[in-house]
Amino acid sequence: MNKITTYFKESYKELMEKVTWPTWSQLQQSTMIVIIATLVITSLIWVMDFLINGGLKFIYNFI
Repeated sequence: MNKITTYFKESYKELMEKVTWPTWSQLQQSTMIVIIATLVITSLIWVMDFLINGGLKFIYNFI
């Protein structure tokens, strides 16, 4: 039981003293980067899907 108590005390101490939390502006900037990257990757996948779908329909019209 002593090991568990020590673990929680050390975990709390590390969380409060050693972890650095981002500022509000850093958090907003990181969030915008993630949103933009998600939109770009989603757009690329949509374009690839559209082109492949069109190409397959073109090929299937000949069969």
